[in-house]
Amino acid sequence: MRLEDFEYDLPAEFIAQSPLEPRDSSRLMILDRATGGIRHAVFRDIGQSLVPDDLLVFNDTRVIPARLYAHKEGTGGRVEILLLRRLEAQTWEALVGGKRVRPGTQLVLAGGAAPEPVRVEVVRDLGESRRVVRFSQPITPRLAALGSTPLPPYIHEALRDPERYQTVYARDPGSAAAPTAGLHFTPGLIDTLRTRGLRTAFVTLHVGLDTFAPITEGDVEAHAIHSEWICVPQETARAVRETRERGGRVIAVGTTSVRALETAAAAGEGTPAAYAGDTRLYITPGYSFRAVDAMITNFHLPHSTLLVMVSAFAGRERILAAYEEAKRERYRFYSFGDAMLIL
Repeated sequence: MRLEDFEYDLPAEFIAQSPLEPRDSSRLMILDRATGGIRHAVFRDIGQSLVPDDLLVFNDTRVIPARLYAHKEGTGGRVEILLLRRLEAQTWEALVGGKRVRPGTQLVLAGGAAPEPVRVEVVRDLGESRRVVRFSQPITPRLAALGSTPLPPYIHEALRDPERYQTVYARDPGSAAAPTAGLHFTPGLIDTLRTRGLRTAFVTLHVGLDTFAPITEGDVEAHAIHSEWICVPQETARAVRETRERGGRVIAVGTTSVRALETAAAAGEGTPAAYAGDTRLYITPGYSFRAVDAMITNFHLPHSTLLVMVSAFAGRERILAAYEEAKRERYRFYSFGDAMLIL
């Protein structure tokens, strides 16, 4: 499929700049992928479209303060570092912004003077502004003091409360971006759904580079997707299997949960199995879903792997028609925007 097949026009006024309060007051579009039928609701009423024995699978990753600022030793040139994934205790893969930041470049982090400056060496060039960097000490314990939350580039307003870019169930630090479909849930809503007989399970996918990297190849399938670390625990794999055996639905909360579950299904040769490690799964139209029956997701950017994934799930024409309906109904788009439930 061609890149232009995943284009749509979105005026800037539709891009949500801040989250709604409370979280579950966002709007919800319910799309029936079999018929293309669309209904509109408020997110807190999502339980009306779910039934007992449905299984909601959440991604419990937590966003780290992954944006760091530094200067070059000697010249003082300004450099921005966006941590993507930890490779070893002091070594990370990162996006590095600045002029002539080559392997061997020595940096000093801003704000790192006490108890001692944190130095950074650029170790390897991975292409596309990606670098391997090595810190002079483990950086994780100092991120709260030195780092900041890396909001997407289309959000121009400062976030007053960094916790609003975390899901209420986030517990495993490691992401450069939030799994935004989960931002609509409150503890009360989750408790209500459980009381109604829905079950919940968790996976972990630490969101990395592809949240920031649009598809650039004319041929969508030629896009090289980068790996992300996932964990599908044994109890989650078992819950998925048991749900499907009983005739219930597995509902992935977000595209990250979809990617984790489908990777686990591939590892189990069609039946989800426990899995921990990297995934490079790239879901494009024609893919046969083996673990996910429905998904909750936000409205995604043109030319993104996420738009391609939801098009694989519901059909490109139906997704693009739903997006046009969302614009007519004045839905809010992207990370802090409204949600879709695709059944």
